[in-house]
Amino acid sequence: MKKLLFLAACLLTLVACNNGKSTTDLPGAAQRDSLQKIIEQKDNEINDMMGILNEVEEGFRLINEAENRVSVAKEGEGASRQQKIRENMQFIQQRMAENRELIAKLRNQVKNGTIKSEQLQKTIENLTKQLEDKDHQIKDLYAQLEAKDIHIEELERTASTLNKNVNILQDDNAKKANTINTQDKQLNTAWYVFGTKKELKEQNILVDGKVLQANFNKSYFTKVDIRSLKALKLYSKSAKLLTMHPSSSYKLERDAQKQYVLHITNPQMFWSTSKYLVVQVK
Repeated sequence: MKKLLFLAACLLTLVACNNGKSTTDLPGAAQRDSLQKIIEQKDNEINDMMGILNEVEEGFRLINEAENRVSVAKEGEGASRQQKIRENMQFIQQRMAENRELIAKLRNQVKNGTIKSEQLQKTIENLTKQLEDKDHQIKDLYAQLEAKDIHIEELERTASTLNKNVNILQDDNAKKANTINTQDKQLNTAWYVFGTKKELKEQNILVDGKVLQANFNKSYFTKVDIRSLKALKLYSKSAKLLTMHPSSSYKLERDAQKQYVLHITNPQMFWSTSKYLVVQVK
């Protein structure tokens, strides 16, 4: 529990530091709203992670208690002894399967989430090692029960089925995560190009005054993630957008050399009408 409290403090400190840094870089109401969403996302991630860690910790505690009950029962006598052992061993296997699934879920959240912490990585490694050690202890317990002619083949089959189901679930979760990541990349992918009228015509991007109507050269475009492209230097004192984008979602401004820079102020709105951006320059 002390480790969990220490980890929680580390995570909260990490978020506080990140938030403090962002505040100075993002003035204005829109930026504050964006920052608030980031804070809420990180808070939710921390709450989820701490919830999982608490569940795993509680799982190991209950497993230890069940192991103690089995150790006491195997030395005892009576008709109910074997039934007690069966019930507790089944409980142990179920909790082990749940802990294995929770640790895999936590590892996946850290991999795909925004919270990056060395302490959290070490905690996951320690939990994985604790799970492996507990597996060995349970195997030893099975051997001790067999030595006393307490046969529990049924429970061994149950344990094997539970572990198999957890492995299948982990594979399914990994596939779903990969699918979501792929879809996310596709949704946030766009292409841009800027060039002179002559250059755009040569690539069939501009034909008879119409843009992107013919079989244009797609390889001439640059692929970007719309979440990261905030400004595009056009290296020209003349610039005109040929593709349609909401005027309130961008600004064309000159830099110190009087050359145009396209500032995308609202990426989602800007790319909502077209995932292709064509700018004619001179």
